[in-house]
Amino acid sequence: MDRLKALNHPQRIVVKIGTGLLTNAKRQLDLARVAALADQIAALRRDSLEVVVVSSGAIGAGMGELGMTARPTSLPELQACAAIGQCKLMSLYAEAFRRHSLHVAQILLTHADLSDRVRHLNARNTIDTLLARGVVPIINENDTVSVDEIRFGDNDRLAALTAALLPADLLIILTTAHGLMTKPDGSGERIPFVARVDEHVMKLAGGAASAQSVGGMISKLQSAKIVHAAGIPLVIANGRAPAVLADALAGKDIGTLFAASQTKMASRKRWIAFYNRPTGWLAVDAGAKQALIARGCSLLARGVVEVGGEFAADTVVSLRDQEGTEFARGVTRFSAADARKLCAAKAGDIAAALGRKAKPEVVHRDDLVLL
Repeated sequence: MDRLKALNHPQRIVVKIGTGLLTNAKRQLDLARVAALADQIAALRRDSLEVVVVSSGAIGAGMGELGMTARPTSLPELQACAAIGQCKLMSLYAEAFRRHSLHVAQILLTHADLSDRVRHLNARNTIDTLLARGVVPIINENDTVSVDEIRFGDNDRLAALTAALLPADLLIILTTAHGLMTKPDGSGERIPFVARVDEHVMKLAGGAASAQSVGGMISKLQSAKIVHAAGIPLVIANGRAPAVLADALAGKDIGTLFAASQTKMASRKRWIAFYNRPTGWLAVDAGAKQALIARGCSLLARGVVEVGGEFAADTVVSLRDQEGTEFARGVTRFSAADARKLCAAKAGDIAAALGRKAKPEVVHRDDLVLL
């Protein structure tokens, strides 16, 4: 395949750097590695490319500063390590980029920052402004305050969501692996290209490679699903290679290239699809599912057969078929209580159930995204 054609001349790039790349065997930050990666990113900036960095390593850096040899298991200890390590991490990045006369900016996010529509747009506007001024934004999860309910889960997912937020033209995930391999344990042969992440591809993923790492190939493949749907290609490559970024952009056969969908989502639909955790669901009949998928229709009340969870109007819900498989998400115009009234009403009584004359649209097609 033509890798350069698949990359489509990216101008805005998100580079995710994993903890394993930034720390040495003693779990201390590897100063030489940070400097080498900064050198590569600075070279891209000199070529007028915009680069956003999503960097792990804060907890690992904090562990090193505190002399810890094993990753803490309690949330307060993890948050303390993150608070100590984030300062160390940013000071190293600032010094490494200063040698190239580049400024860096720290952006710490939680999932709640991107699921709220106003804060979502504010984050994007801030990053856009920094890039316009030639600054290198360095993004990390705000581990000092994040708990399970507001976590992204890992920085692979955060990198994918950042790429979709902007949107970027390319996501590059740098790791200690050479790419996706043919065996789940990371052995076998490197797979150079993946058109779409399906069930077979997911079975090739192993777990996290080190005690410091949160994600593994599984989280990277889940991230590949996000950026594929958003129309953004992804390269997973070994960050220890001396010119990995330049080689990836030159279309050289390194790592694994994941193709992008041919259609790009609009900003609002990306927000609906990727940045919200539905608190409820609507099960629809086969006819409604077919109408949504094949004809791009809105979801009408008569197509809803069951309502799950508790949710307010104007929130994102999951749309499922009658076998329980999620196939879409959308912003519902009704609360769970009102949606249940619709399900209970007979076809001719739907309008009367809510005191309306017209047949209501539960989810308008402009507020609906197929997954």
